[in-house]
Amino acid sequence: MSEDAETDEIADADPNLRIAVTGAGGRMGTEVIAAAVDRGDLAVALAVNRSETEPVSGVAVDPADEFAERLDAVDPDVVVDFTGPESAAAYAEACADAGVPLVTGTTGFSDAQLAALEDAAASVPVLKAANFSRGIAALRRAVREAAAAVPDYDVEVTETHHNGKRDAPSGTANTLLEDLENVREDLSRNGRVHGREGDAPRQPGEIGVHARRAGDVTGEHEVLLAGNHEVLELTHRAGDRGVFAAGALDAAVWLADREAGWYDFGDVIDDA
Repeated sequence: MSEDAETDEIADADPNLRIAVTGAGGRMGTEVIAAAVDRGDLAVALAVNRSETEPVSGVAVDPADEFAERLDAVDPDVVVDFTGPESAAAYAEACADAGVPLVTGTTGFSDAQLAALEDAAASVPVLKAANFSRGIAALRRAVREAAAAVPDYDVEVTETHHNGKRDAPSGTANTLLEDLENVREDLSRNGRVHGREGDAPRQPGEIGVHARRAGDVTGEHEVLLAGNHEVLELTHRAGDRGVFAAGALDAAVWLADREAGWYDFGDVIDDA
């Protein structure tokens, strides 16, 4: 039997959803691969990384510059991406060309990079989420309800992450801010005040935004609403990145058979 025929036979015999993982050597890439290996309904068919990387949880890692070529050869059911904005935009283009769905948890996109993902969504299903925690999904809903219930209260958003996180505020914090602005007409994006220094009294329609970077904190987000002699604090803390990996894999399973289009992790939660 030829090597190609043997590979085809193995692929045909594999009952699992076959995923590809980008950024395999990164914090989240290694978590995604480890979580996928532990699950019974997934197989990691392809893993790539920009720098040379040893096998991750027994999965061989290919060079990222061979991604498009390997994507065509392996033909996975869905790609899971946690990399950087520039890389994710390029991976999205490759997915669109290959007809492979994409799940990405990458944050910090520029408008042009986000447009590249939206262009890919015209050809394949693309699910982008700043956070794949079910707890964060619940927090977002609670924040929207709370903000609507106390329309005149002051609002502050604080997020804390490990000292290696690059984008600030975090993608999740930005999502919470957008939720607040959509609910409260008195709040606007122009009203975001990042930190305070000197003579800086609060102004009407303002949201205070604070980003902290320290140690190995996985992720903490707090929304504070205060007024009428009371304070309401809504907080989420993630203790392990495995939470996000599990959610991303749930999203991959959900997305694999969807029509081309733009999706969010909330769609996965609503369909549960």
